[in-house]
Amino acid sequence: MKLFDILIAGEINPDLILAGDVIPEFGQVEKLVDSAALTIGSSSAIFACGAARLGLKVAFIGVCGDDVFGRFMLDEMSKRNVDVSHVIVRKDGQTGLSVILNQQSDRAILTHSGLIAELQASDIADDLLRQARHLHVASYFLQTKLQPDLPNLFRRARSFGLITSLDTNYDPSEKWIGFDELLAVTNIFLPNEAEAKSLTGAENVDEAANRLQSRVEAFVIKLGKDGALGISKSGRVRMNSIPVNVVDTVGAGDSFDAGFIYGYLNDWSLEKTLRLACVCGALSTQQAGGTNGQPALDEAMKYVS
Repeated sequence: MKLFDILIAGEINPDLILAGDVIPEFGQVEKLVDSAALTIGSSSAIFACGAARLGLKVAFIGVCGDDVFGRFMLDEMSKRNVDVSHVIVRKDGQTGLSVILNQQSDRAILTHSGLIAELQASDIADDLLRQARHLHVASYFLQTKLQPDLPNLFRRARSFGLITSLDTNYDPSEKWIGFDELLAVTNIFLPNEAEAKSLTGAENVDEAANRLQSRVEAFVIKLGKDGALGISKSGRVRMNSIPVNVVDTVGAGDSFDAGFIYGYLNDWSLEKTLRLACVCGALSTQQAGGTNGQPALDEAMKYVS
């Protein structure tokens, strides 16, 4: 028996979410927003909380500072049943922070990276890997010190029987390079539409899917309110989302990922797995912040036949 269903190697930073129909303006112009909230941020942490909310046993390893933002993140993740005992806390470092301006269905993000990039593959011991069934990595482009040895980390994990999954998130440099070796040792790839097209150089979703099909065992292209396209050895499935009253889309893709990994780990069909993923992503948007709207399994299963 494994101690954890999922081990996440990820970044740690809270989100300061400001909501309102405003556009920032320099020149010392002050504008009022409708609301402000400090919430769990980072793709990896939001995914971890979503997976734990579904009932999976989740462990997290990353790097944060011994400061207000770091303590906030560790406390909030612990409250959501994520094991943070393996997190590396640096007294001389500063935890990252993202400031998000939500404007209806769109958002602008400013991120101070802090210690986001500091986790290295060498920080993840074999003994920790052996305790998990699955290894997930997100925010690939922000975790720059993890990048060089990530293919070897995935190989190490797979040698111990773990399944590997990757959600790159967006590449700020827009170069989209370095994936040939990594995707070859990735079991599940979870890009959104923009990321899939940028990575493959394709002009549309179907073309991107065709180019990815030979490079990775299973993958999903997330399509936001239009659902998702999933491809595995069992075939190709296009799944619609469910109608919801959208309050905040922050972290919806990470909640989607949590639903997909839940179904995959439980050997569900691609169709049922994709349905749960779409439901988890959609339901998460009904409350502000990336984690407040994440559904428990029984809540999500009301929409899964």
